[in-house]
Amino acid sequence: MLRKSIIFALALSAFSMADAQQPWSLKQCIDYALEHNISIRLQENTVESSKVALNTSKSSRLPNLTASADQSLNFGRGLTADNTYANRNTTSTGFGMSTNVPLYTGGQLTHDINMKQLNLQAALVDLNKAKEDISLQVTSAYLDVLYQKELLQVSREQLELSKIQENRLKAMLENGKVAETEVIEAHATVASDELNVTQNENNVQLALLTLSQLLELQSPKGLDVENPQEMNPMERLLPQPDEIFAEANSIKPQIQAQILRLKNAEEGISHAKAGKLPSVYLSGGLSTNYYHTSGFNSNSFGSQLKDNFSKYIGLSVSIPIFNRYATRNQIKNAKLQYTAQQLKLEDTRKTLYKEIQQAYYNAVAAQKQCVSSEAAQEASRRAFEFMSKKYENGKATSTEFQEMKTRMQKAESDYLQAKYTFIFRTKILDFYRGVSLN
Repeated sequence: MLRKSIIFALALSAFSMADAQQPWSLKQCIDYALEHNISIRLQENTVESSKVALNTSKSSRLPNLTASADQSLNFGRGLTADNTYANRNTTSTGFGMSTNVPLYTGGQLTHDINMKQLNLQAALVDLNKAKEDISLQVTSAYLDVLYQKELLQVSREQLELSKIQENRLKAMLENGKVAETEVIEAHATVASDELNVTQNENNVQLALLTLSQLLELQSPKGLDVENPQEMNPMERLLPQPDEIFAEANSIKPQIQAQILRLKNAEEGISHAKAGKLPSVYLSGGLSTNYYHTSGFNSNSFGSQLKDNFSKYIGLSVSIPIFNRYATRNQIKNAKLQYTAQQLKLEDTRKTLYKEIQQAYYNAVAAQKQCVSSEAAQEASRRAFEFMSKKYENGKATSTEFQEMKTRMQKAESDYLQAKYTFIFRTKILDFYRGVSLN
């Protein structure tokens, strides 16, 4: 029974380890980063702080309630009832409770609540912007891992070709068909290709490290990514910049945040103007006290508290007449802030349009480069196959063969770089249009 339990535990552990080593999809990477990234969590903290500020502003409409208690002892000479001085010790105890509620504040509370509500909405939009930025960074790192992995695969294929060629030349050397120098050159090529493989392996690990850091993982150990479906760059139709901007202008968080802050600045003007209007407060309270003078008989503590119990209610009106131009200057400052926010909104829109234009033309260039590099890759492969046949038939030298092999390797590398550059550029265009990156 114990043996079966151990076997079951080992199998379960192996299954868990296998599951942990499963490649991550782009969606999994983005979702994990959004949940664990520190900058996202900081922005979430800002949202919570804005919620507290809004709650505080709303609570300003509620009445307050204050309780008080005081105890005092007086010693020494004091004025008596017959207008003479004598040594008297007096004790007094008091209890009270008061409340105050704003009935009308010229709209200041209403505008303050509106401003805090807009601040909260802007903080939520800023959170979305932070999430978009992290998503884009993760996407870039994810694609870089794929690019480095494909480069590694190409270098391994090149190494295999070089090893096959070295073995072939060794066999031909034994039959006296080639010079020993050609075998030595082939061995040097194998060593160079092995170094290239090692370098590409390191590049893959560095790319995985960058991705793991964005995901806030302890280390890239065990991290791997899925290969997405192939994308044909010639089949992708790129939307025009104006079309993209029309969509982005209505959905991008940086625009929405500036619009909300513009509304906030407008509320700020109304809030400042409310300082010219009167305020009305309702107040009320309860109080009682106990008093005792040495040398005199006093009623008991309880009876005095009962006899001295009093209540009050009041209504107060505060009318601003002149406050050293403070309200006037607050209004001017609020209007200046509104104008500044209008300029910020306009600048944000212009910046967004410039970014979209740059992204569009970068995508167009990447698409053209991808198409041309794909054609160059195919041509180099055919040329290499032709050169291989010539070399096998003794009609080409090893130098010519190696040069053609190097050209093919460069063409494949150029195509991979162009392909992933194009994929990333199109992801950026989708990003501006609000299309999910994953």
